[in-house]
Amino acid sequence: MITIGITMGDPSGIGPEVIIKALQKKDVSRLAHYLVIGDKFIFSKVSNRPLPKNVKLLDLSNVNPGDFSFGKIRAEFGAASMEYINFALYLLRQNLIDCLVTAPISKESANLAGYKITGHTEYLARKTNTKKFEMMLLAENLRTLTVTRHLPLKKVSDNLTKDDIYQAIALVYKALKTLFSIKRPRIAVSALNPHLGEHGILGEEEKTKIIPAVKKANKKFGLVFGPIASDSIFHDSLKGKYDAIVVMYHDQSLITLKTLFPNRSVNLTIGLPFVRTSPCHGTAFDIAGKNKADPTSMVEAIKLANKLARNTKK
Repeated sequence: MITIGITMGDPSGIGPEVIIKALQKKDVSRLAHYLVIGDKFIFSKVSNRPLPKNVKLLDLSNVNPGDFSFGKIRAEFGAASMEYINFALYLLRQNLIDCLVTAPISKESANLAGYKITGHTEYLARKTNTKKFEMMLLAENLRTLTVTRHLPLKKVSDNLTKDDIYQAIALVYKALKTLFSIKRPRIAVSALNPHLGEHGILGEEEKTKIIPAVKKANKKFGLVFGPIASDSIFHDSLKGKYDAIVVMYHDQSLITLKTLFPNRSVNLTIGLPFVRTSPCHGTAFDIAGKNKADPTSMVEAIKLANKLARNTKK
């Protein structure tokens, strides 16, 4: 049986609550052994039920119990959330855990603590010296990868290159084969502009960036299709035509996923030297500590991490 590491995320957010709720579900608790990294007293605030026997809590005691409250943006909480991650990375290096599931952090709190980060994904890549990585967002049989991540929409085109698109396709291809055990991956690549740019009338990116990347990838990997209009690509994928979709920007994927699967979407970082998943939601400070958080996305993140970690050990 594998061991899954889980970081608590921002202690002031809903991370502690969704972790406890997820691990108390029998179909989750029986999947693996668990090492949960966080502050014990905070977990006790969200549940008085005992954890399953195969769940061990590693109490880092990073937060002052006398000065704690839910739903707050504080440097202390940001520092704690990053220390949980750093300890998880140590456990991975020591082979004490087989994969990692991360509860959401507050980038604002982390930056107040002196961590100049744009997100979990980029921080983990930097700490593991990973140069080629991407964020795959998925639910059920829909797998999507964004070429650009957290950027203002007006900057997407300038930051989109044919090399980046090709690299995204290459990473998806490798992930589908090694993590998902798909022998001949079928990858669809979306357009950026409406109607594929209408031969340049609505934009040149399809002609100058996407098509050259798709042609290069098709020669290398085969079964790479695109560019395909965004208004049809997701429907075809849900029908089983493709194993994954490469999209150009963040919301192109998230709008579809969160509309169709509002509570079941998962974030998978591909390219790291280990499996890492996370729920596809934020800290939700407005409901933190109120027993209102839905653990479904955390449940799906744990199940996916377990499945992929097992696949890599075959």
